[in-house]
Amino acid sequence: MLSRVAPWLTSASREAAGTAGAVPADPYAGIRPLEHADTELLWELVRADPVANVFLAAHLESAGTAGPTPSGAQILGMYDGGALTGACWAGVNAVPVGLDAEQGARLGAHLAAGNRRMSSIFGPAEGVLGIWSSFRHAHPRAFDVRPNQPLLELRGTPAVAADPQVRYSTEDDFDVLVPACVAMFEEEVGYSPLTGGGQHYRQRVATLIRKGHSLIRRDGHGQVVFKAELGNVSADAVQIQGVWVNPAYRGQGLAAGCMAAVVELSRQYAPVASLYVNDYNHRAVAAYASVGFRQVGTFATVLF
Repeated sequence: MLSRVAPWLTSASREAAGTAGAVPADPYAGIRPLEHADTELLWELVRADPVANVFLAAHLESAGTAGPTPSGAQILGMYDGGALTGACWAGVNAVPVGLDAEQGARLGAHLAAGNRRMSSIFGPAEGVLGIWSSFRHAHPRAFDVRPNQPLLELRGTPAVAADPQVRYSTEDDFDVLVPACVAMFEEEVGYSPLTGGGQHYRQRVATLIRKGHSLIRRDGHGQVVFKAELGNVSADAVQIQGVWVNPAYRGQGLAAGCMAAVVELSRQYAPVASLYVNDYNHRAVAAYASVGFRQVGTFATVLF
C-alpha cells in the first residue's frame, strides 16, 4: 500500500527491490487515539523539541491530558512494541509530533480511511509531507502546499532595538485590528476569513486580545502600522504568527524594530521566541535574520 501512495519512501524502495516484509501487512497497526494514561509519554515526545512542538505543548499545558477534547479533536499515537514513537493532533488541523516520513504516510492513510476533513496540515516538514503523501490520494484538492518553511528561533536579546510603540492590544483596538488581521490573512492564504459571516474569526481576534496574545502599533491617526500574535504559547516557547506591516509603511525599515519588541514582550510567557516563514518571502526572512532569529528546523504546511 505505502509503495503505491508514497513511492519515495525508503520502505517502498526496499519492497520494489524484493525485500519481504518492508511494509506492514496492516499499515494502521499500532495507531490509536491517545488517552489520559498516555499523557506523560506524549510529553516525552513533545519535550524532545519544545520549539517545533509548541502547539502540542500549549494544548497539554491547558488541557492537562492527551485524551480527546470536548470539541471532538483527538491525538493519534503511533506505537511500536509498546513504545510511543510519534503522534499527531487530529482536529480541524493535523499537527504531527516526532513522525518520520514513513510514519507520516501510514498516519495519512489512516486519516484518509476515516474520511477526515481538515483545514490544514502543518508542523515539522518530514511528518507533514509524509502525511500528505498518502492523504492526498483520498483528498487531492489542496489549496496550497508549502514544503519549505524555515523554523526560526531567538534566544536572548534581539540584535536591534525594540520599537517602543509596539504594545499589547486592548479592546479599544478591536475595530481597527480586525481589518488588519483580515488583510494579513488574505495576503497569506488568498481568501477572506470572513467568508460565511466571519463571526468565528472575529471571536478569535477578541480572544487573542483578552489573553494578552495580540500586539499592535498604531500611528497618530489610529491606523494599524504593525500587528502580530503569539499564536501558540507554552512555558518553554512562544510561536509568533500573523505578522503584518501596513502596506503604507512598508519599505521604511520598521519591521525589525517591531519584531524585536514582540520578542521582548513575549518574554513574560517563555524564554524562546519562534516562528516559521515561507522560504520565498525573502523580505521577511531578511528582517527576521536582522533581529537575530536563526533557523533551527523546517516546517511544511498543506492548506485545504
